[in-house]
Amino acid sequence: MNSLVAEIVSGGLLLGVLAFAVVRPRGLPEAIVAIPAAALVVGLGAVSPADAWDQTHSLLPVVGFLAAILVLAQLCDDDGLFRAAGDLVARLCGGHPRRLLGGVFGVAAVTTAVLSLDATVVLLTPVIFVTASRVGAHPRPHVYACTHLANSASLLLPVSNLTNLLAFTASGLSFTRFAVLMALPWLAAIAVEYVVLRRFFATDLAAGAHPPKEAESRTVPAFTLAVLGLTLVAFAVTSLVGVEPLWAAFAGTAVLAARALRRRRTTPLALLRAASPLFCLFVLALGIVVEAVVDNGLDSGISRVLPGGESLTTLLAIAGVAALLANLINNLPAILALLPLVAPAGPGPVLAALIGVNLGPNLTYVGSLATLLWRRVLHEHDSAPSLGQFTRLGLLTVPATLIASTVALWGTLQL
Repeated sequence: MNSLVAEIVSGGLLLGVLAFAVVRPRGLPEAIVAIPAAALVVGLGAVSPADAWDQTHSLLPVVGFLAAILVLAQLCDDDGLFRAAGDLVARLCGGHPRRLLGGVFGVAAVTTAVLSLDATVVLLTPVIFVTASRVGAHPRPHVYACTHLANSASLLLPVSNLTNLLAFTASGLSFTRFAVLMALPWLAAIAVEYVVLRRFFATDLAAGAHPPKEAESRTVPAFTLAVLGLTLVAFAVTSLVGVEPLWAAFAGTAVLAARALRRRRTTPLALLRAASPLFCLFVLALGIVVEAVVDNGLDSGISRVLPGGESLTTLLAIAGVAALLANLINNLPAILALLPLVAPAGPGPVLAALIGVNLGPNLTYVGSLATLLWRRVLHEHDSAPSLGQFTRLGLLTVPATLIASTVALWGTLQL
């Protein structure tokens, strides 16, 4: 196939796959368009079967990890962990909306870091609606905090975001080294988000609230919390001894799943659904389509604008390009396209690209799939978000968080 035709065809198919993923007509899964598109780019010769297989093979451990984390988050939700967290935040806020916002920030940041951004958007956001209602607070600042932190607080661990898993694999870092390098950027992003959201929603936060009724308090599921903590420790240990953290995720999930099955609180079919197999297939197929786009011109186009080195200005430029690309073609294709270009330069540029694709999506709905899921949750609660308000908030937070986190990364790399 002519290279220009291959570039146009593969680019058109990528946009079509992303548009379908955004709209999802009649709730149809993203994979039913992504899989034929992947087959088409291979069949037309836009990407060779060998390259398509290499891409799929490299993504398989990442997708397996994603499936395990999704099941782990669902089991934690089934055991009442998120409802208990919401209850704790409601009681600690004492009827003060500003304290409630701080509590939501804490829970959302930890949930995103440990159980991935999908858990924050899909499982925690409905709990925050209930929590705000229990104390009579306006839910808007708190549910907006969920979606912003689902992206901004996903910098810390390789398990926090699918983009992190991809970058982690390409960076050559250990699990603990990755966390050490991203700790300050993570804290910087959260601090900037808190300051901006508190001022942006000052009127809502100034409205009154009341303490929750004590009778509504819930017991913290200690066993689930302990398994979750041990799984986190296992992530670090397996990485140190050269074993894929994937096995630690499987082990933690298996313990909670076996307990839930023994108590008849779940079924094998429910566990399979929680793993979102069709979404996992979508990720694999999307990887092949992106490979075709990258091979047929996107790589040379991006490489012309990306500077080399690890200076502060270089890292800021990489983060800015990554953020822009995430808002144009979604953050998952963006990191897939960027990693082959920045990985040879070392972990600094890889992590700068990660900062861009994780923080940039707070600017537009299409920036990340998590934001699209969050918008769907709000529609289900008759609280459809305002495009203007979402965009204004994004314009205030995205540039500030990008700069603060990238500067923090550069500072950490100098130590």
